[in-house]
Amino acid sequence: MSTPPPPPGAVAARPASPDIRWSGLTHVGRVRTNNEDVFLALAVDGHEVRYLGKTGRASLGASDFVFAVSDGMGGAKSGEFASRITVDRVTRLFPRAFRLSAAGMGMGFADVLGELITQIHEDLSRLERSYEECAGMGATLSLAWVTPEWLYFAHLGDSRIYYLPAGGGFTQVTHDHSHVGWLRRTGRINEREARTHPRRNALQQALGAGHQILEPHIGAVGHRPGDRFLICSDGLVDGLWDRRIEELLLETRSGDPEANHAQALVNEAVEASGRDNTTAVVIDIAAPATSV
Repeated sequence: MSTPPPPPGAVAARPASPDIRWSGLTHVGRVRTNNEDVFLALAVDGHEVRYLGKTGRASLGASDFVFAVSDGMGGAKSGEFASRITVDRVTRLFPRAFRLSAAGMGMGFADVLGELITQIHEDLSRLERSYEECAGMGATLSLAWVTPEWLYFAHLGDSRIYYLPAGGGFTQVTHDHSHVGWLRRTGRINEREARTHPRRNALQQALGAGHQILEPHIGAVGHRPGDRFLICSDGLVDGLWDRRIEELLLETRSGDPEANHAQALVNEAVEASGRDNTTAVVIDIAAPATSV
């Protein structure tokens, strides 16, 4: 992982900026009746924020891009409510922070993303305190902010961001905020043991959900054409081993560039498990279309 760069937004877009391709899909699964997962895709510049479709391609020279997956939790339908509030707040709050950063107001990427996490957490916590039906309501968030040279990320919970560089070396970028995640990262248990651990779904960090102190995982990854990123909910991981996720990302990378590559991941995960809502967003960094 690369050393975090200077604050984004202050450097003019370069004519040779790479392109970005994306595809996203969410599925309720085969057991649950409502979907508490939400994914978000936005284009952001100094003037406006635009919602993006499930698939697309654009130049990183014209806009920055924000992609996120949020998995809600809570009784009745409050989990679904929490994840939708989370992505709504990202849409409303991020553009203002982006403009402050671009204007040289002293906000680096860590400041922008840290403030975003804090404000969303405060909003969810306020709702928890105010409404009985929202007690215990919370959400995970894995967010990627893509600029011409860097992917900045902010993360809480057990949704995940994976990175597949053009030259290989598949890695999980984010840390699962759970005791089981810590056991796996420190080599005390392997992937098989983590997947079957009785406390694998017990989170130590999440937006809302009664948490008092947050320690979000915030960082940056430098990218180049041919790199691929995946943001997903824990439902995808429940259905697919890491090795199979890597295989599918490699297989679809050489396929139709206009296809919804997230669909192959989601469909196979739902077929293999389907016990939880399942969501994936695949992000590709590509050479500019004019040079392809």
